[in-house]
Amino acid sequence: MDDAIGLREKLATLMIEHRDLDDVIARMSDDPISNQLQLQRLKKRKLLLKDQIARLRSQILPDIIA
Repeated sequence: MDDAIGLREKLATLMIEHRDLDDVIARMSDDPISNQLQLQRLKKRKLLLKDQIARLRSQILPDIIA
C-alpha cells in the first residue's frame, strides 16, 4: 500500500517537472539569443522524464491481458 502511494507521489513530481520543462523550453525557443546547447539538454531531460513517467504509470496500472 505504501509502495503505491510512493509511486504516485514520484509520478506527480515527475509530471510537474516535465510540465515545467515544457514551459522553459517554449520560452527559450521563442528567444533567438537562447543557448541552443542548453535547449537541447532540456529537451533531452524532458524525454527522459517522459520515459520515467510511462514506466511509473505501467507499474501503478499494469496492462491487463484480456
